[in-house]
Amino acid sequence: MSGLFSWDAWATVWNHRESFLLGLGNTLLTAFSALVLAFAIGAVIGLMATSGKKPLKFIARVYVEFIQNTPLLLQLCFLYYALAFAGLSLGVIRTGIIALGVYTGAYMGEVVRAAIESVPKGQFEAAQAQGFNYLQRMGYIILPQSIPVMLPPMVNQVVNLFKNTSCLYIVGGADLISVTYSFVTGASTGGAYAPAYIVCGAIFFVVCFPLSTLATRWEASLKERKGKADPALRAVKRTALKEAA
Repeated sequence: MSGLFSWDAWATVWNHRESFLLGLGNTLLTAFSALVLAFAIGAVIGLMATSGKKPLKFIARVYVEFIQNTPLLLQLCFLYYALAFAGLSLGVIRTGIIALGVYTGAYMGEVVRAAIESVPKGQFEAAQAQGFNYLQRMGYIILPQSIPVMLPPMVNQVVNLFKNTSCLYIVGGADLISVTYSFVTGASTGGAYAPAYIVCGAIFFVVCFPLSTLATRWEASLKERKGKADPALRAVKRTALKEAA
């Protein structure tokens, strides 16, 4: 039954399409739940990193550096087996959500930090001069300007998170990769390697490609708008200087 051009292999994959849909459903559930956690962690880490308070900046930096410089697989295995040995069994999906959320949260935090720091310091100083407190400065002045900047890289992180769900395979998850592996090694379905992995890859592509395209076009649109805005801003400044003279 093996072989890319085996009709029996493709027919077997089609007859067991519910298994692939189940794997896709678990992958989407894991990715969405982990994404919510990653957004929350990223927002907190990004605000800590730009708070101006050294202890908070230090904690944020340590978190980001540690998470980004250790493999996701290592973090996932440690969390899964550490919880199991501690007598706390959350299951593969829940453990995967926590591991992926914590891992992606570090990258989201860097996106938030970079976006906030892209806002000119004069905006911070002007808001502070108007008597705004920290939350008011962020809510009314800084975040409305930084959110458009952070959205494209955040979409890229969403794509990476979705692909990283494949790491659940190492701890026996029920994600799309795990279901595909179980399918190609099953007693009644084994042997349809090429068709099964092609279908699996096609599903990942269908989900990830539109998001990657959206992020690329979004970023290009932001750069184009910024390019149009900069000359206009310089013209306004020149006019103001002439009037002041």
